[in-house]
Amino acid sequence: MPADHPPAGHLDDDDYPAYTMGRAADLLGTTPAFLRAVGEAGLITPRRSEGGHRRYSRRQLRIAARARELVGQGTPVEAACRIIELEDRLGETLRDNEELRRRPDGPGTGDGR
Repeated sequence: MPADHPPAGHLDDDDYPAYTMGRAADLLGTTPAFLRAVGEAGLITPRRSEGGHRRYSRRQLRIAARARELVGQGTPVEAACRIIELEDRLGETLRDNEELRRRPDGPGTGDGR
């Protein structure tokens, strides 16, 4: 089975490292050097094949695509990576806050003490 084709059990797995660096760069319209740069900045950490080659998941490609978008707007790679990390943290915090609001014993309930 070719390396870019995951087994059928992984077709819906966004975290399965199905894409080689070259294929990932092609899909994103960027270069392998860009993927290495976002990896070195700690934004994504590709898995390695048995031969030591970088392999990317769909989730990692979406993150790299966001970085590419910011870099395309003139943001330095390191700053783009930090922005994405902060966007992710903000999203998590907003989801956590919404979950707390929905709990019967969460903020906004009770006797106001």
